[in-house]
Amino acid sequence: MRRTSVRIAAAAAVLTAALAVTGPGGSALAAAPATTTASGSLAVQEDSTFLQNAASNGILAIALPNATPGFSAATGFSATFPVTGGAANLNGFYGTVQLGGGLLLVNVTNGRTVIFTNLSFNAGQWAVTGVPLGRTTPVKLLDPARPVITAAGATQTLTSSDLEIDAQAASYADTNLATTFFTARQHAGTGVLTFTAGS
Repeated sequence: MRRTSVRIAAAAAVLTAALAVTGPGGSALAAAPATTTASGSLAVQEDSTFLQNAASNGILAIALPNATPGFSAATGFSATFPVTGGAANLNGFYGTVQLGGGLLLVNVTNGRTVIFTNLSFNAGQWAVTGVPLGRTTPVKLLDPARPVITAAGATQTLTSSDLEIDAQAASYADTNLATTFFTARQHAGTGVLTFTAGS
């Protein structure tokens, strides 16, 4: 092989190696660091007295996918909403935890419905919030009263023995469902929020 051919072959080998490292655009392709997504859930246990009173007023609350509804003869109805993202410091009362699923409220006496999507826990407002279908502004739905906050490593847990209907939710639901059932600070159940931030 002539000297010129050797040089061309060597240059081609160097170019091939460079493209393998940098890519055709010429920028370095660094190995992406390992990442983890946020995880956890908000588990809500509906109070049996609240459920009975709601049913007697024709009101049903239904968890929508990808929330997981549950029922136990001992404790009644529950729903678990998975954490889908966010960053929050529960002890510091700041940040937001995004939740999957939605919430459907139905007034069976008149057929009116309300659907909340884009659920989250807003630690600054200290409320579970949701965006009514067709709107963009969140409504505060549930306020965790009597909270107990613990941490184990990167996992934070908020336990509330008294999930209360927020005044915004009561007003919005009563107006749009044409009912007078909902009231501010109404005891709806208990809740446990577990959150591990992504890295």
